[in-house]
Amino acid sequence: MNKPSAFSASGPSVGAASMPAGPLYRVDKFIVPAAGRDEFLARVHETHAVLRRQEGFLQDMILEQQSGPGAFNVVTVVEWVNAEVVGRVGEAVAKRHAEMGFDRNEMIVRLGITADIASYARVPAI
Repeated sequence: MNKPSAFSASGPSVGAASMPAGPLYRVDKFIVPAAGRDEFLARVHETHAVLRRQEGFLQDMILEQQSGPGAFNVVTVVEWVNAEVVGRVGEAVAKRHAEMGFDRNEMIVRLGITADIASYARVPAI
């Protein structure tokens, strides 16, 4: 798990040899202390508003844990048409955050949030 990478849109790069042919799913999982919940979710919603306007966006979800023993209490999922669009998306999010004077890494550290950020592809049928 990593704290500083926060919730950037691009995440780890996907090499050409490993690029999935179909949709790419960005799944970000967070442990958000109760004191920082409202501020964090407001920023997530602002970021997702930018994501929804990007070419290649298919759908997204912002989920909050309701029950169970899992450590992560906020999970976001974004479906992209393919891995090729993700790099441009990260640039758009970074530009918008800069315009707002928002430093996501500062917020993550200040609020004591833990983040687990990754991109996924569907597992083919066996």
